[in-house]
Amino acid sequence: MPPRGGLAELRDRLLTSPRFHRWAAAVPLLRPVARRRAGDLFDLVAGFAYSQVLAAGVQLGLFRRLAARPATLTELAGDLGLSGDATARLLDAAVALRLADRRRGGGYGIGPLGAALIAEPGITAMIEHHAMLYDDLRDPVALLRGAAPPGRLAAFWAYRDPAADAGPYTALMAASQPMIAAQVLAACRLHRFRCLLDLGGGDGSFAVAAAAAARRLHVIVFDRPAVAAQAASRFAAAGLGARARAVGGDFLADALPAGADIVSLVRVIHDHDDAAARAILAAAHRALPPGGTLLLAEPMAGTPATAAMADAYFGFYLLAMRSGRPRTPAALAALLRETGFARPRLRPTRLPLLAQVMLAGRL
Repeated sequence: MPPRGGLAELRDRLLTSPRFHRWAAAVPLLRPVARRRAGDLFDLVAGFAYSQVLAAGVQLGLFRRLAARPATLTELAGDLGLSGDATARLLDAAVALRLADRRRGGGYGIGPLGAALIAEPGITAMIEHHAMLYDDLRDPVALLRGAAPPGRLAAFWAYRDPAADAGPYTALMAASQPMIAAQVLAACRLHRFRCLLDLGGGDGSFAVAAAAAARRLHVIVFDRPAVAAQAASRFAAAGLGARARAVGGDFLADALPAGADIVSLVRVIHDHDDAAARAILAAAHRALPPGGTLLLAEPMAGTPATAAMADAYFGFYLLAMRSGRPRTPAALAALLRETGFARPRLRPTRLPLLAQVMLAGRL
């Protein structure tokens, strides 16, 4: 538990005292702690530069090149179209960040974090997308004060605008959906359900994964008409036939398809402010029969395992997007109860920083 009252104030005085820091760095038993704190702080200061190393490596295809086979500096300079000095600078940074590593004979290969990046294509898609986020966060104080004009993220995620092009954001969501679906479906087995209605289900990526995990499950995707058409094409390509259908509409205005005994909301509620979130949950409640189940999956705030991703990253991402907020499990449970659901409960996931799962019943 965090310190309270006088203890917290004493801690604050010590940790903000230059004299205390000099003393801690000189004491052998405290020196590792002091160094670790200094390193953590510097990582925060340097984080933007780290992210640009990552972005440059992705844009230049460096990590895919290293994953294919190790290469020398000269070979990489030619492949990347950079000078030898610029290539060495990028490689030194990538090695320091464990995205690349040095091999015998002076060559370079893929590092442990670079290998993880290649293994999850959705992460690469998000890194490329982050150029918009960097633009929108160039004046974070103006953004916090509500003085910054709507930026690129607000235009990109304009899914409430019928005239907006749904293709780019649907493709981005689809790229990251496999790793999210794996977490959700490992936490909640769907075999006991007859029909899943996936609200805001995009191009059907999650619904296809759900249908593959539960062979008797029927699936319905409900999304904007242009997006639902993409889901219908994906269902046909997956050979799901009569087990899957896609319905176009607006889940804040239109009646939802009937017949499902489980409704899923995968990374939907955190994109919306409270009033819209309540309206979506109320619509899901109306679409379910008594005894039906709601499955809600998204990054959740307020827990140590997810604080950096949910509270810091999504907190500012959604601020720039101009809609939604990360919510704690307690806040989500309260929204569910307000909209008629009962017994909200968390299901553990293997990687909670990607998504946590909450189930609730429809009385």
